[in-house]
Amino acid sequence: MFIVLVVRTTNQKIWKVEQNQMSESLAFRSPSETFDVAVVGAGIVGLANAWMAAARGLRVVLLERSPLATGASVRNFGMVWPIGQPAGERYQMALRSRELWMHLGEHADVWVNRCGSLHLAHHDDEWSVLQEYVQQNESVGNGVELFDPEQTMRKTSAAQPTGLRGAMWSPAELCVNPPQAIARIPGWLEATYQVECRFNTAVSHIDGNRLLASDGRSWQADQIVVCSGSDFQTLLPEAFREIDLKVCKLQMMRTSAQPDGWRLGPHLASGLTLRHYESFLQCPSLPRLQQRIQEESPELDRFGVHVMASQNELGQVVLGDSHEYEQTDSPFDKTMIDRLILREVQKQFQLPSWDIEARWHGVYAKFPGNVIYSAQPQPGVRVCVAPGGAGMTMSFGWADQFWKEQTSQEMEI
Repeated sequence: MFIVLVVRTTNQKIWKVEQNQMSESLAFRSPSETFDVAVVGAGIVGLANAWMAAARGLRVVLLERSPLATGASVRNFGMVWPIGQPAGERYQMALRSRELWMHLGEHADVWVNRCGSLHLAHHDDEWSVLQEYVQQNESVGNGVELFDPEQTMRKTSAAQPTGLRGAMWSPAELCVNPPQAIARIPGWLEATYQVECRFNTAVSHIDGNRLLASDGRSWQADQIVVCSGSDFQTLLPEAFREIDLKVCKLQMMRTSAQPDGWRLGPHLASGLTLRHYESFLQCPSLPRLQQRIQEESPELDRFGVHVMASQNELGQVVLGDSHEYEQTDSPFDKTMIDRLILREVQKQFQLPSWDIEARWHGVYAKFPGNVIYSAQPQPGVRVCVAPGGAGMTMSFGWADQFWKEQTSQEMEI
């Protein structure tokens, strides 16, 4: 990915070790000149395309301008979140991504937790939306069910019991640790599929089937796939000029490891979250919920705040988030937004420790109404960007379908 931000974290040492080990393992391999596929960008969309192409027998080079991807792919909850996708093709694509993540968990030394999710309801209108969603999805077979407060508290001790109406349980969701996963997948692709990974390699120009790096190195490929995150200026800017891509800035934070091995259990979402995902748009009570929030707390709509929580294998709880669509290039975060997030989080959830270890912002692009923006600005060259905050959920499934269409080959997994 193409955004650089330094985040203070006690995990920095672990991440640095993985970076150094990977750099050492890659530094002594001479790049080949010609490939079937060249992928630019080693965020989740780039990794997905590199994996799905290589798994079909294509010779792939992966080019990333940073030592490791540092953009939106490592600045998220780590939620693989099928429940946020509307029923039908998109939900099935999310389930395919889920299947592929579980494969990584088994074979790539990537931490994957089959945790499921709970949407908590602390207001009557939130409970109505959840009831309507479950009723509408009875024939989908997604395993969702309603829990009363007692069942909810048995599933997680982190639900705030005061005013709790109940919750909706979904078994499909996974948790991954984004910095760990994004760091480890490239090495696994190298070892398993002989993908040539070239980090610290800034591609500055594409001319036909030739890629030129800023240090003078070059590669040729029959197919070039540019996965440049929210950077629409560096490569192929003409591919983005006439497209209504939205750029979103979000703020998030992470606690220190919870004491005494305490575990969150499933991902947690709140009634505020029901405003955010398309899967709930058909629920008749949603407009009433939206109106109440607008009247009671307009600042939440102003900054797009809805609250969720996930927990990684180190015991840290990731909290967030906000959604701003103006001044998304500002490097300065708003303390007020962090306060709003914490205010709402503490209404919905309870944690043993609220010690905040790290804060950050991320920037992602979205193509409204679509899973990913994919276009071919010139023969043999494609851009794939803007998974819209659902990159961890949709990228693998989308890339699997795309490369199946390109090669007429199924993937064995």
